[in-house]
Amino acid sequence: MKKDIHPKYAKTTYTCVCGNKIEVGSTKSDVKIEICSACHPFFTGEQRFVDTAGRVDKFLKKYGNYKKKDNKQGK
Repeated sequence: MKKDIHPKYAKTTYTCVCGNKIEVGSTKSDVKIEICSACHPFFTGEQRFVDTAGRVDKFLKKYGNYKKKDNKQGK
């Protein structure tokens, strides 16, 4: 086995935006994450709504006037 080719493995603290800190082993140092098991809706049972009103309006504006074409080919 070759020596000195593997990255350094050390204890790392993962910090969530909710304030939860998790200490694990990793090759990276002090990582910040956006969501963890303490605040994820699947684990907490709470439902959060993502702001999608702009997306729906954009879709309706683009495709709202779309009409289905007739496929009458001599019949």
